[in-house]
Order: sequence, then C-alpha cells, then structure tokens
Amino acid sequence: MPGFHEIVGHKEIIKHLQNAIELGKVSHAYIFAGETGSGKKLLATTFAMTLQCEKKGIDPCLECSSCKRAMSKNHPDIINITHEKPNSIGIEDIRTQLIDDVAIKPYCSSYKIYILNEAEKLTLQAQNALLKTIEEPPAYAIIMLLTSNMDAFLPTITSRCVKLSLRPVKESMVKEYLMEKLHLPDYQAQVDASFSQGNIGKAKQIAGSEEFDDLTGQALRLLKKSNDLELYELVEMIKELSAEKQNIYEYLDLFTLWFRDVLFFKATKDIDGLVFKDQLNYIKERARKSSYEGLEAIIDAVEKAKERLHSNVNFDLVMELLFLTIREN
Repeated sequence: MPGFHEIVGHKEIIKHLQNAIELGKVSHAYIFAGETGSGKKLLATTFAMTLQCEKKGIDPCLECSSCKRAMSKNHPDIINITHEKPNSIGIEDIRTQLIDDVAIKPYCSSYKIYILNEAEKLTLQAQNALLKTIEEPPAYAIIMLLTSNMDAFLPTITSRCVKLSLRPVKESMVKEYLMEKLHLPDYQAQVDASFSQGNIGKAKQIAGSEEFDDLTGQALRLLKKSNDLELYELVEMIKELSAEKQNIYEYLDLFTLWFRDVLFFKATKDIDGLVFKDQLNYIKERARKSSYEGLEAIIDAVEKAKERLHSNVNFDLVMELLFLTIREN
C-alpha cells in the first residue's frame, strides 16, 4: 500500500487531508464520494494509516509497527465495517461494529478509525443510529463513509461530515500509470485510459483483461459492418455479443470513443490525438463520408441509447434506432 505521494491524481483532496493533520484539525466524520474504482478506499486507508503512524508526519512512514499493521490489514484501531446482507447495511451491523465499539478507548493509537465502504447501502434506521455517534463522538473517534451516491444519506448526516468528492483523474496520468506500473504498450494504455474516463480502478481492471481486448475488437467489427448488414442482423449480432446484456454499456462507450476519434481526425487531421491509431485507414474513410453534424448526431445517439437502456426501453428498439442514426450519418 502506498503513501499519499504515490496516489495518482486527487491532489486537492490529499492536500486537504494533509493540512488537516498538520494543523491538528482532523474532523470526526468524512464522506469520500466517487464512482466505483475512483480511489475512495485507497485515500481513506492511506489517511487512516497516516493518522495512526508513530512518526506523526503528513505521510505514513510505512516502517513503524502501526503502519505495518495497517498494511497487513490487522490494525486493532482501524476498523473496516462489514455487513451480512449484500444490498443493505442494517442497524445491527452498525450497532455491534461501531456504536457499541466506539465507547471502548483505542487499543494502541491516538485514534479509533471506522471505515464504512458502500455506505450508500445504510438503511434509514442504521443512518439514524449512526447520527447520534456522529453528533457526539468521543474525542478519539473518526468515521469515514465511502460512497458512490451521496444522495443516499440523510441531510442531517451530510451536514455533519466533511465532504470530499473525487474527480476523474487526467487521462494522461492514467495512461502514464498504465505504462509505468503495468508496462502496457503505448497504444493499449491509450485505449484503456480513454475508456476508463479518469477512473484508475477501472483502467487497472481492463488493462489485465483479455475479455476487454476481445470486446474492443468486436465493437470495431460491428461498426465496420454497420453499413453492409440489415438492421435486424446488426441487432442480432449485438444481442449475441452482449449476452446477459451486462457488456452493452462497454460496447456503447467504445462506440463513443470511436466516433470521437473520427470527429477529431476530421477536424484536425492529427493522428497523435487518436485513441484507435491502428484503425487509421478506416477512421479516414469514415471521416470522409460523415459530416461534422452527422458525427455529433451519432455521438448524441449513443448517449441517448444508454439513457434509454437505463430506463428499460426495449433493447431491440434502442439498438435499431442507434444503428439507423449511425447509417444515416
């Protein structure tokens, strides 16, 4: 596990946390908000490790017994709250692991830190129970709520926490990380970084995935065939590809990246800025055939397709409308 200096991106949040430590103004409750894979857990655990570090600096020393315990995930005063039910965190989970426990002084550190992942799953009863502890915590207690949806909390909870919202990391930083740490070649790092939209967790996940490479190949083949096949054949193809339909959003994201490349090339003739550099001939061809308005209409149509699928509109219908727009433009 790294110190703050090794975390990619999130510089403002890191600065905020380090200032709080340096000035002795650490809050009793924090909300780390960001999509899955954005780095909430890493920031929270690094913050917890720094607070408990025996050297008392603004970065964990990674060498003292407290840091070593934190890194091996068995620090008695850093408590990761678990829950029995996959989709909800109930009042019992909170009572036994936090509310009753917080009355007991820290075992060997200055603080007792509770990290609650997926905190958007807290039931209303659990939130109300937690509220009392957040309102009147013992001096040594720090509660960190990690969530992908801040709206799931009662306003009384959010108003009493320091809210830290994670923004996407710059694409160039994600690409550099994939090349340096995971030794990906330039082209693959570029595709993965663009696709992950500033989410390091997502980038790491797809970087090691053959499935994602296959998916990319399939998506590009589909686009190439979009002019030659009948509409129903295209819909059948995408149905087979996204069996279970859980991959469909990945296909749509790849379509967006692809058409952005075409639009970018049409406007600039610049090859370096392309994500799919190895598809240059096909990109040139498509840029020649489509107008600027047409390409923008396609990119909008892909977004619209995502929204419709989220709203449970009929799959075949959504795909037909999308491929119609891709053809017409």
